[in-house]
Amino acid sequence: MSAAAITMMIVAMLVIWGGLAAAVMNLQRSADLPEPDEIRRDL
Repeated sequence: MSAAAITMMIVAMLVIWGGLAAAVMNLQRSADLPEPDEIRRDL
């Protein structure tokens, strides 16, 4: 593989994993889970 291909692969991996890490951190920061008695299911 050429140097340009390796560079693009690393950039793409950083974008994907960085987005995943940001999403997980966002979920942990704003984890307002409802209580079991607040959950209503429409069946």
